[in-house]
Amino acid sequence: MKRLKTLFLVPPVVEGVHPAERSSGCTRVVYSTPNIYELQVAACVREAGFDVRYLDCVNHPLSKESLRNWLEAEQVDVVLMWTVNLSVANDIRICRWIHDCFPDMRVMLLGPGAGWFYSDCLTDERTVVVHGEPEQTVTEFLTALSEDKNWKDILGISYLQDGQIKRNGMRPLMKDLDNLPVPARDLVKDTDFRNPKLKVSPYTTMVTSRNCPFHCIYCVPSSLTFAREIENRHYTGKKPPIAFRSEEKVQEEIALLYAQGYRAIAFVDDNFIWNEHRTKAICDALRQYRMAWSCQARVDAITEPIAKILGESGCQAVDLGVESFNDDILQFIHKGITSEQIYQAIGWLKQYHVPVKLNILIGTSPLETPATIRDTIRKAKRLKADQLMINIVSPFPGTEFYAMAKEKGWILGNTYKPTDVQKESILNYPHLSARKMESLLFWGNLGYYLSPRFVWTQIRRFHSWKDFFHALRALRIKLFG
Repeated sequence: MKRLKTLFLVPPVVEGVHPAERSSGCTRVVYSTPNIYELQVAACVREAGFDVRYLDCVNHPLSKESLRNWLEAEQVDVVLMWTVNLSVANDIRICRWIHDCFPDMRVMLLGPGAGWFYSDCLTDERTVVVHGEPEQTVTEFLTALSEDKNWKDILGISYLQDGQIKRNGMRPLMKDLDNLPVPARDLVKDTDFRNPKLKVSPYTTMVTSRNCPFHCIYCVPSSLTFAREIENRHYTGKKPPIAFRSEEKVQEEIALLYAQGYRAIAFVDDNFIWNEHRTKAICDALRQYRMAWSCQARVDAITEPIAKILGESGCQAVDLGVESFNDDILQFIHKGITSEQIYQAIGWLKQYHVPVKLNILIGTSPLETPATIRDTIRKAKRLKADQLMINIVSPFPGTEFYAMAKEKGWILGNTYKPTDVQKESILNYPHLSARKMESLLFWGNLGYYLSPRFVWTQIRRFHSWKDFFHALRALRIKLFG
């Protein structure tokens, strides 16, 4: 058995654009965050006995020539890249370049971008695309390769053979996430990650569950969830089931992170709050270790007891996906909430001093108009949320909204193009143009983030000047690129 050398690569940007954020997967980088999904795969590969390296050419800039010299020196056998929609074009170019420079090197493309655009990615027989959940698939492929065994029947992959694309069947989803090793955060220990919402460092990300059971027509949550959904819908036409880590395993990882020196955690579950018992068990550990932390939650998951638990455990931010304050729009997009529930959830969180981040999504429905957009932004500002994120919906392939927009002719050029939802729109309603939505987005953000109230409330929460200047840089990128 050959002990393969594997490299998890965040490739250099060769397109002349700002690098894609590969964890959430639908924006360009505003502030760097560890891709916990990729680090989870790396931990599995290392646990299986393979030599694992990690090279981040974005946070630690490296030219193609320097990368070539590094690959030659290290004699890597397999390069793995986590690909999202915004990075597909860049990653395909890097993939071709690797094959040109290193004829014996294989490339594995993981993530939702590779999963959806797999036919574009497969231009060489030395490239393999991994669909859906990657941990078991990657490990099985590398094991077969190292033992010189047949890998072409492995579930969950696509590859090119004799000029034809072969796509194998779906790998069953993992049922017990507790069997996964702790993500290999040591591979990115040299990167200074900081989160403007938490304002405390050292900081990392963490996951306690996978997927979301709700049916918002536009939704693309985390990049791992999107990869799972693309694969599951392809074979079953349905969303994949939710998977959970046990409370005990989550508590153990929190204790480990504290021992490793981390003082802030952003939970990147699509939904962090499921019930009072589970939430309290995890929050008790966070309070015990005095972690600053944040999470994402639905407004209908926030009850007064839940808000009290969050407040007592040091929660520094709850991301609420409210999208709109218009009940007709909320109903159209199958959000499953009402404006009254939004107000109620925010009221409880404020009562227990839990900072709130409101996420507004422009253009999710043909019912949207400039007036409804301005009204939603005005109401969000009036609530004095601690942070406000305004994005423009993108018709992501694989979603119900994409099928609708494609049929109705709402996509510019009638062809999907990956866009940064924080700045751009390819959605173009007859009564609401893409350019108009971009203008409303820009001025809505500018009016909020440069308001004296926002500036003052944020400045006084920082624990160091370094965290403050990092947040200031992130804000500049967000507003002006």
